[in-house]
Amino acid sequence: MKKFDRASFEAEILNSLEDLELKQRARLIADVMGRHLPRDLDERYALLEAILHPVADTDVDRASDELGIRGWGMMPLGMVVTDSGLEDFEKSFALLKEMTKRATTEFEVRPFLDRDQDKALSIMAPWVNDPSVHVRRLVSEGTRPRLPWGMRLKQLCADPTPVLPLLEALRDDPEEYVRRSVANHLNDIAKDHPDLVAEIAALWLRDADRNREKLVRHACRTLVKQGHSATLEAFGLKEPEISLEGPIVETGSVEYGSSLTFGINLTSTTKAPQQLVLDYVVHFKKANGSLAPKVFKWTKIALEPGQTVNLRREHAIRPITTRVYYGGTQAVSLRINGKDFGYSEFELIIEAT
Repeated sequence: MKKFDRASFEAEILNSLEDLELKQRARLIADVMGRHLPRDLDERYALLEAILHPVADTDVDRASDELGIRGWGMMPLGMVVTDSGLEDFEKSFALLKEMTKRATTEFEVRPFLDRDQDKALSIMAPWVNDPSVHVRRLVSEGTRPRLPWGMRLKQLCADPTPVLPLLEALRDDPEEYVRRSVANHLNDIAKDHPDLVAEIAALWLRDADRNREKLVRHACRTLVKQGHSATLEAFGLKEPEISLEGPIVETGSVEYGSSLTFGINLTSTTKAPQQLVLDYVVHFKKANGSLAPKVFKWTKIALEPGQTVNLRREHAIRPITTRVYYGGTQAVSLRINGKDFGYSEFELIIEAT
């Protein structure tokens, strides 16, 4: 094995690093590493494993130090594996398994899944019983079909059934870190296969403990907001039998930077108790003048026959990075057990700057 040329390695990186964003920096380092590391895969992987930090910790803010690499410093190392190892799944997955304990490799396993899904899943399947919580989570998170900021797994978008046994094996994992990933994975699946997720929800809710019920509720959050009937039925939510006054907007105009305040008077009209999930919908004005609805979670209530409740809600309309506000007529409505009720307009006042 030839001696590593540290001076040349550092020079190729440091001359360009300062002007790059985080992912671009990782890409540069990975490219330079690829040129300087041994070409033999066994030697290359042995060196990568040797520089891993001995303390397994996936906190990305945990700094690397003289003992080894972890946290954000793992990004280029994972890229080297995907660049080098797509022809050797066994060796690459063995290294990614160690790497994920120091910073998740949920993005790095995806090219392997895309290349040969059956082979990748056969390697990952036994990991559902791994002692490391980070490895167990990787089984779910790495195979999410629509993982944010990750490459989309088109095969699993089309047919998620190959991963369902793995998710079922992890649904009662002792760590919420893992269960939360399973919930997010099911929420991904729901975007392409809502009826399938509703069926899974109904099955998993049978004799479910509190942790599993929480998982299923989080998994179905999008479907519940959409009013997906089979999902609502899985949670025992029927079409509401109510009379409703509202939403009653307290002021006809709302100044940007303050809050929209509204209330409702809700009465049960059925002879049996009923469970209600209340969301509210703010219809925001877009740049072209049309309105775009955005659903927000509100509350859950149990109503006895004939019972009336009065509820009040404030919704802040303040600067956020994910929305641009436009002045003019907007509206608020309700969504109860997936059904839409009421519609009240208000004026959003934005002072010219």
